Amino acid sequence: MGIMNVIPGVLDPIPGGKHIVNMIDYVSNWARANSLWPLTYGTSCCAIEMMSSSMARYDIARFGSEVFRASPRQADLFIIAGTITKRMAPALQMLWEQIPGHKYAIAMGACTISGGPFIYDNYSVVRGADTIIPIDVFVPGCPPRPEALFHGLLTLRDKILKESFRNPWVEGQKSETSYPDRWSEANKAWLELEKIKDLEMAEARKRFKEQNPDYKHPKALRIKKPDFPEIPRATPNLLGLSHSEVFTKIKSISTHATLFKDSPFELDTWPADFPLDVSIPPSEYFKFIEALKKDESLNLDYLIDITAVDWESHFDVIVQLMNLEQGHKVFVRISLDKDANISEETKENTVLASLESISPLFPAAEWKEREVYDMFGIHFSGHPDLRRLFLDEDFHGFPLRKDFTHPHIMKRPV
Repeated sequence: MGIMNVIPGVLDPIPGGKHIVNMIDYVSNWARANSLWPLTYGTSCCAIEMMSSSMARYDIARFGSEVFRASPRQADLFIIAGTITKRMAPALQMLWEQIPGHKYAIAMGACTISGGPFIYDNYSVVRGADTIIPIDVFVPGCPPRPEALFHGLLTLRDKILKESFRNPWVEGQKSETSYPDRWSEANKAWLELEKIKDLEMAEARKRFKEQNPDYKHPKALRIKKPDFPEIPRATPNLLGLSHSEVFTKIKSISTHATLFKDSPFELDTWPADFPLDVSIPPSEYFKFIEALKKDESLNLDYLIDITAVDWESHFDVIVQLMNLEQGHKVFVRISLDKDANISEETKENTVLASLESISPLFPAAEWKEREVYDMFGIHFSGHPDLRRLFLDEDFHGFPLRKDFTHPHIMKRPV
């Protein structure tokens, strides 16, 4: 507030000066409390309810908050709406620091407040927005309705109206409390209560059986499930070459190419909307993909995706290709044995397999191979810039591998 902070010291000694200070206090707080400008920022799904609150049905303008600002330097309210990931947290903290005081924060939704259902079996979710920035008002719900958000705004307005020159705004403190495994605690408490209830009711149950020896518990009334006619699956039109034609051409390119052994279909009965799933040895990988792209009849010129599957003894790298003009697709599967020479102590943080990069053929493969490396720890030789894509360089382990563990993961009880 600058010069406004010295007003009480100047006016209070003057007769009637306190009333002038109180009047200025009231006008200043009334203006700030009824013109909160939120930052245009949503972390996840609760942001949909925040957006709907500004529509005509709910009209957040009634509370003076219709001016959603695109710059943190022009906002004074931070509505955190939705799940916060640990990669998102530094950006959120930076935005908060860029908002000038007086500034306020509302945590909207269960995921924002505590991590919600995502705190279990998850390493990437922040367990409470108040652990990274100070929070003034919590709005529970999954998701909270716009009415709940308005209640939070009114609660924040009441808090602002209590501020004064003598009780000035001060930025709050982050919470140092760690969120426990509440589900397990509640389940344990419920089981203990059930034991106590059984002990208390044991005598009554025994007496009831003696007085009513022929009593049988009535069966629960079940509503008969209606029988709906089975609707046959619609057979889609085949796009491009047939599976037989594609596979015949593939066999002419590589005699080692085979249909994926765990496929539920035979070649003659392969559905039109299921891409052909072909396995090839790693030694032929690059030349095989190159031939599929350059072949005039196949012309698989579009790279849909590169992903992987972690099996117990090996990885499957799956390259998904498509002919953009005609529409036929082929999934190429390459099985990579895991390095058996790696010790169990260092295994989960070590690259266990390697494959040649196809980024010279498809420039988009650079990002897709980086994702597979980031999530599975599969190395791609010849890649121009193979480093982590989503995670920090010093992140321990590869999250989509079966052997992945993390100290922040809270296991959900079975």
